[in-house]
Amino acid sequence: MNLLLLDPFALSQEYPENLTHTLNYGHSTCIKFNRKGDYLASGLIDGTVIVFDFETYGIARVLRGHTRPVQSLSWSRDGRYLLSSSRDWKCILWDLKDGSREKTVRFESAIWGAELHPFNHQIFIAALLDDAPTLVDFSDGTIRKHLLSNTPLQKDDEDEEDEEDADGRERKHDKQSTLVATFTRSGQYIFAGTSKGWLNVIDSETLQTVRSEKLTTSNIKHICFSISGKQFLVNSSDRTIRLYNTPDLTYVDPVDWDIDIVHRFQDVVNRLQWNSVAFSSNGDYVMASTYQDAHDIYIWETTVGSLVKIIESPREEIVDVQWDPNRTLVAATGLDNGTIYVWATVTPQRWSALAPDFVEVEENVEYEEREDEFDIIPDEIANKRKLDQEDDDEVDVVTIERVRGEFSEESFVIPVILEEDDETFDSSDSD
Repeated sequence: MNLLLLDPFALSQEYPENLTHTLNYGHSTCIKFNRKGDYLASGLIDGTVIVFDFETYGIARVLRGHTRPVQSLSWSRDGRYLLSSSRDWKCILWDLKDGSREKTVRFESAIWGAELHPFNHQIFIAALLDDAPTLVDFSDGTIRKHLLSNTPLQKDDEDEEDEEDADGRERKHDKQSTLVATFTRSGQYIFAGTSKGWLNVIDSETLQTVRSEKLTTSNIKHICFSISGKQFLVNSSDRTIRLYNTPDLTYVDPVDWDIDIVHRFQDVVNRLQWNSVAFSSNGDYVMASTYQDAHDIYIWETTVGSLVKIIESPREEIVDVQWDPNRTLVAATGLDNGTIYVWATVTPQRWSALAPDFVEVEENVEYEEREDEFDIIPDEIANKRKLDQEDDDEVDVVTIERVRGEFSEESFVIPVILEEDDETFDSSDSD
């Protein structure tokens, strides 16, 4: 669309307000945008993964390989590969070029969630139930699993009681498990949140814990980085969402890192729990979906920490929310029906920008013609006007202009498959 038709004041709206679309294809349990924001992956309760083209809201891929509900989804940087984890204790890496399974990895316990390395789609981290988080690497063709530690690093200023009984302290920390693990934007470190409120920072190359920080006394359910990577969110079971500044990871010694809290977001009146959290595309806003009775999505701004908007969902609890990385658009999936709801800003078109004498009317009016509007124009004047029009620049109606803040890098485009091969959706697992 020509940018001249868009209202510049409407483009300044940085958070959505109106429910514009609903997507229905099975019962969705989790959703995830790719890095460009033109595709949305949806994991269904029957184990199927659907990839929607968000330019047309059509279905680009249907991926079948899981037998239980999908737990999490993660895109590769270029958007060609998609990692899905399920309650069937499997993670599958999909190649969206033809919908085939690039790799299938089985675990010995249930999976909380899995995430791909930001720059290498053959490496991912998985948080497991009642087991240590596992870094999986199959860069050389062989699946290698590296178990990471659940135990936080101990500081020198621990309580005297803990210092007297080192073995007891170690057993105490072993009781906690890692509920969520995510890569930093550079992929150099892994941020892991435990059931005791500890944040463990693990070097992704040496696989050693380099820093541990006690953030809360309850479960850490989500860790989410902003697109720039300068801030991250921690959602815990104590009904509080904490916003932190990401430490300067360029320091050689992790002891010099400063993990500073910026804001605490909570509902002090209703004391609501939060199902899912996410950053806006520019990192200026934080949103969270509520648990159980309150079917709303709260949006706070990160500068002052004030609440700016409460989006009312259509009488259904929202289990997962995602903000489009490059547009003012929010997608969320409901618990009861599994419907995907899309909120966006409705941008009015300014047709008067195309011609100075164009007048927009709100209702039908009787047109009064000008006195010389239908006069016969002499041939010499008509030819002169025609020559003037030919000298004007040609109007390009094919090129798609990029909206402000749109993704500037080239990414993978899912090709259209007219006739799907039966082997693509075969239920047998690849090596």
